[in-house]
Amino acid sequence: MNILILGYGKMGKIISRLAMSRGHHIVAKINIENVSDLENLDRDKVDVAIEFSQPDAAVGNIKWCLENAVPVVVGTTGWLDHKDEVSKWCEEKNGSLFYASNFSIGVNIFFKVNAFLARLMQDQNAYQASVEEVHHTEKRDAPSGTAITLAEGLIQNNNRYRDWKLRDGEEPLAEGTLPIVSKRIDPAPGTHIVQYVSKVDDITIQHEAHSREGFALGAVMVAEWLPGKKGVLSMNDFLDF
Repeated sequence: MNILILGYGKMGKIISRLAMSRGHHIVAKINIENVSDLENLDRDKVDVAIEFSQPDAAVGNIKWCLENAVPVVVGTTGWLDHKDEVSKWCEEKNGSLFYASNFSIGVNIFFKVNAFLARLMQDQNAYQASVEEVHHTEKRDAPSGTAITLAEGLIQNNNRYRDWKLRDGEEPLAEGTLPIVSKRIDPAPGTHIVQYVSKVDDITIQHEAHSREGFALGAVMVAEWLPGKKGVLSMNDFLDF
């Protein structure tokens, strides 16, 4: 396949390396220094794009892909305030947009465990839930997209919680608000913890990434799968959970 890399930071470099090791060709590597190269790119030479840039660049990159009929795999987080707008563009263009807050197979199994546990805990009023995430200091958005996905999965499956809030310090939160704690520590590819705390015991589930390789490989595998599909797709579609 001919792959366009949008965002050539640490993740973009790993994705590029893994894609080439699987026999693919990298058409271009676009970052903030050469973003103008997109305008001169021959769209017919691109089979799929993989977008791992920054939140302030992601929406423009996605729009370019949809307007040029390029299927796009998006791993950038922090832009989801625009997701409804972007989904509408995808529908209007009959495009292919795949978004995941995390492409790791292990993390997506963790999402399912989180939802199942949330249902079990729904009537256990003695327990208070929380989400915590730890990432490297170069990660700009907080909370992480994975932490938000965990929080949303918990809220959807446990009617004791209505919304989530990023917690800074020990300030009390309104009843029904799920706290998310974000920490930035080097080196930390990513740790996510969901905890239920009571006076008598705690229940904790945790996923810890040892490197970015799992995220990158998942993104490349999705890029191999995406061409020919239409609409806004997710890891549930890819893994057929």
